Amino acid sequence: MNNPDASEFPKRIYTEDEVKLAKALTDSGFRHRVKVKGSADFRQKTKQAINLIRTAGYYDFFRAYVKGIQEIDGLTQLRQAEASIWANEYTIKNPVDAASIFIQKANQMKEYLEGKLYYGGQAEKRSDQKRVEFLEALERKSCDTNTTAECARLIKLWKESSLVY
Repeated sequence: MNNPDASEFPKRIYTEDEVKLAKALTDSGFRHRVKVKGSADFRQKTKQAINLIRTAGYYDFFRAYVKGIQEIDGLTQLRQAEASIWANEYTIKNPVDAASIFIQKANQMKEYLEGKLYYGGQAEKRSDQKRVEFLEALERKSCDTNTTAECARLIKLWKESSLVY
């Protein structure tokens, strides 16, 4: 089931039945056509980040849990009930970092559908680990020296900050 009729995916994922349906669909192979909404600059930079997600081999994972990315003037956040990421202009300035944030949010959405506690200390630790795992994969698979250097820099920062856990 590569991408069945998107109308069968719940418009919102809030009630227990909506969560169960969304999880069943993603488990059976449903993948979203990710829509990016915002200014031309936001869309262009977000698409760069999504291309890096493809390069790292995480695009299927990402599309399973994220429907869209919306530009906002506020704090970047996962909107679980919408299966979407609200991101600001600063989030997408660095495409490597943006891609890792998007994977982190996709992982939080996955945990939401699984009924796990998707916020708080241990959940943040798991999401941070997924982010580092993604950056390591991108560093291995990218042929661009600037991308691999940025991956190495971000991995170092994330591993240093993980010492507080």
